Amino acid sequence: MMLCGQYDGSGDFAYRVGLPAKSGVGGGILAVAPHQASIAVWSPALDPMGNSWLGTLGLEILTSKTDWSVFGATRRAVS
Repeated sequence: MMLCGQYDGSGDFAYRVGLPAKSGVGGGILAVAPHQASIAVWSPALDPMGNSWLGTLGLEILTSKTDWSVFGATRRAVS
């Protein structure tokens, strides 16, 4: 799920969010923070890759504040 769940935007999503996730064409994203939580977000506005723009941003903010990224603590600023 980490490298193919977000269509052609999977690599960028993995780098920005750091969670395995699967998106749907209706704007939903289901992400998994291993041993922590399952997270569902939904917003119908899609980015050029076909993924929820606000959902991705929300997950990016969540992982930056909780350090739930599977790549370890990042504490990067969200732009």
